[in-house]
Amino acid sequence: MSDAPTHDWNGDSADRWAANLARLDLMLEDFGNAAIAAADAQPGNHILDIGCGSGTSTFVLAKQVGPGGHILGVDISAQLVGIARAAAPVGAPVEFRCADAATAPLPAGSIDLLFSRFGVMFFDDPVAAFGHMRRALKPGGRLAFVCWRGAQENDWVRLPMAAIRDFVRPVPADPEAPGPFAFGDRDRLTSILANAGFTDIDIAPFDTTISYGRGATREAAIDDALDMAFQVGPLARALADQPDDIRNRAAAAVRAAFAGQPGDTSVLIDGAAWVAVARNPAA
Repeated sequence: MSDAPTHDWNGDSADRWAANLARLDLMLEDFGNAAIAAADAQPGNHILDIGCGSGTSTFVLAKQVGPGGHILGVDISAQLVGIARAAAPVGAPVEFRCADAATAPLPAGSIDLLFSRFGVMFFDDPVAAFGHMRRALKPGGRLAFVCWRGAQENDWVRLPMAAIRDFVRPVPADPEAPGPFAFGDRDRLTSILANAGFTDIDIAPFDTTISYGRGATREAAIDDALDMAFQVGPLARALADQPDDIRNRAAAAVRAAFAGQPGDTSVLIDGAAWVAVARNPAA
């Protein structure tokens, strides 16, 4: 989910993601479940989990494929791969590799399913990346992933960034540059997958209420949401080089924005994604 550049996934961004795993898994739970349902993994399947992070989705898929299947989780963050390896249940049909799925050696025609929970939006050349991974699929093999829609449709971005816009100038961004919202345009995403050789492409909107932060009381939940926004996501990047007075103003403004949302033990905000499925042509 991070908006960090690729080269930072073994540095500060990985540290912050690792420190916020429980919060992030809570936030992403509904999206991951929707992608897993769309993937429809079967017993005995061999699956590539792209951008597997700490293995949250990998372990769910492993239960579905059973002992006759196999899940290879690939991520560019050595730290997150290490966490996944340490968390793997004994005997689970999983393997984790620190690598870039866009270029990692993958045996041709060996995989039944390509899967990802928010791990495919960061490729420098998405057509080439998806084409490379498609060649690892068996004829008729499937692709299923979830990715963010536009930033303005997602409150974890919209709320904090709107709260600070009067005193922190936003940095212009290329909407098609690698990053969390690179696939916000459905037509562009459809074109990428088609040009990479996929067929039977279906990209469906998925909207849900996100539990952002957590706490035993409403005030604690708002405090936790504010802390999370300052650690991961676009607010953290926007404020990274700001002086303390601006950061304090931002904290007050963002806290007020979160306080305007419902929720007792977490701040409830709107989230919007695409759930995409496609197929490798049959031989």
